[in-house]
Amino acid sequence: MAITRTRFRELIGLAEPAVSLLSSRAEPMDGYVIEHLRLQLGDEDVRGILTRPTDNSRRLPAILYGHSHGGGYGIGASELLDGREYLLDPLGPVFARAGYVTLCIDMPVFGERATVSESFAAKALLWHGKSLFGQMLSDHAAALTYLAGRDDVDPTRIGAFGISMGCVLSYWLAAMDERIAAVAHLCCFADFRTMIELGAHDGHGIYLTVPGLLTEADGGSIAALIAPRPQLVCLGEADSLTPPAAVARAWAELEPAYATMRDRLERVSEAGIGHQETPRMREAMLAFFATHLAPPMG
Repeated sequence: MAITRTRFRELIGLAEPAVSLLSSRAEPMDGYVIEHLRLQLGDEDVRGILTRPTDNSRRLPAILYGHSHGGGYGIGASELLDGREYLLDPLGPVFARAGYVTLCIDMPVFGERATVSESFAAKALLWHGKSLFGQMLSDHAAALTYLAGRDDVDPTRIGAFGISMGCVLSYWLAAMDERIAAVAHLCCFADFRTMIELGAHDGHGIYLTVPGLLTEADGGSIAALIAPRPQLVCLGEADSLTPPAAVARAWAELEPAYATMRDRLERVSEAGIGHQETPRMREAMLAFFATHLAPPMG
């Protein structure tokens, strides 16, 4: 199946809220800086956490970081600084020391926005033919707008990264928004039709339920919309959230989009590995962004 970018945006119900900076507090660290942000997204005050190099006197490459789920509703954007059990270590300092400005915001029902349950929020939206993930992606797009508008960011060199829920946030937004120049995503790329056939879909949260989506698109055809922009897919072959048959079907729909530019599509698939980042994935991801974001473009 194939889908256009415009149609995908319609199915998601992408409605990016207006974004503005309410406040910023810089916290100098060892070799990098943390900025604690308050962003106005529509009528909501949302926490953002940003890490950057100490010297931001010139325009730098940037990364929009989608935080994960993992049942950690109270964590949200703090993942950038504190990490998660399935990450090798926190990536905010790693990215900053590598020369990137990196932004993560609390998604709805996470972090400071965990005022209602995922079930409460998702069910209310589904009754209206909308989805919680559509709201998340809309807010993620607003965060991208803020990031691209910063004086220390080169808007032509913005990448997206995430693991688990953050993986889907990253590659689905990249499929809809061409401002993302390159995307690296870990541990959540698969075909949902196959997961339903296998009974594996129930391991994913209700946030990801998008009404009518699978009649027109799935993981592979969505990721194919990112082409010709570079894309890195990292997977654990023993991850129950991405069964091998579901990965294979998604990959079969994605790979043809890069048939004439195979160097722009990379895959790291680790045997015996579950839902977690590995040293090989980390090395591939940092090399991927160094290749596709760090050099001057144009």
